[in-house]
Amino acid sequence: MSASARIGFMQGRLSPLVDNRIQVFPWSQWRDEYPLAELCGLGLMEWTLDQERLYENPLMTPDGRAEIAALGEKFGVTVPSLTGDCFMQAPFWKAVDSERASLEQEFLAVADACAVSDIATVVVPLVDNGRLETRAQEDALVVFLERHAGFLAERGVRVVFESDFAPQELARFIARLDPARFGINYDIGNSAALGFDPVEELSAYGRRVVNVHVKDRLRGGTTVPLGTGSADFETVFRELARAGFAGLCVLQTARASRNDHAGVLCRYRDMTAGWLAQYPVHRHVA
Repeated sequence: MSASARIGFMQGRLSPLVDNRIQVFPWSQWRDEYPLAELCGLGLMEWTLDQERLYENPLMTPDGRAEIAALGEKFGVTVPSLTGDCFMQAPFWKAVDSERASLEQEFLAVADACAVSDIATVVVPLVDNGRLETRAQEDALVVFLERHAGFLAERGVRVVFESDFAPQELARFIARLDPARFGINYDIGNSAALGFDPVEELSAYGRRVVNVHVKDRLRGGTTVPLGTGSADFETVFRELARAGFAGLCVLQTARASRNDHAGVLCRYRDMTAGWLAQYPVHRHVA
């Protein structure tokens, strides 16, 4: 697979900001992103799903899924992954009793909808409101996922976690779960903001990375244009290649200041393609 063929974009990055939020499902313009993606040469999109109006999202309805498929075929855009912001906004591992049971059923419903639409990777953000704060919360998450690993396997869905755990702690957590069905989403910008060393991170758990979010952030600060923050992209892509990562890199980048969303995204695509080409994947031999 060529470097450019491994690069996708986060849904919404080709649309204007909604209520000044950097990431939200673009209700009024989600269809418009397909022709824009085709013009940009971006054939991969990562879907976004919010807790608000969850079951109204096109992914969660038969008619909506049919429209997603038709648009994808018309404009050459596939959706291989989904970021479940809904799970961060309403984490079942922090709920109790009937609320937990209801949120767990929502998780399974999302996984099922993904399977129907051939979305193989579901990103679960264990950050912000979804952060694992106690061992009891972690156990609740792990026990639920282990119980439903067969359900996920039957549907061909892999769950990957984005976390603010330090490297060794994240390695410990992911080791609790079967690598055939569970992995890590590595967020370059978030790690840079936390001051983590990418060599230490990817030495600890690089073989479990399934998906990568490409963005830049200032240490302790917010998202900024690629190359202007604290992320060491050359080291990151070198270490990802060394770990054998051959998956998708999703542009979850800073928004354009003058609404030139497509132009900015194309520039970030080219930057990312350059890093991927510079550091080809190391093939590990068993």
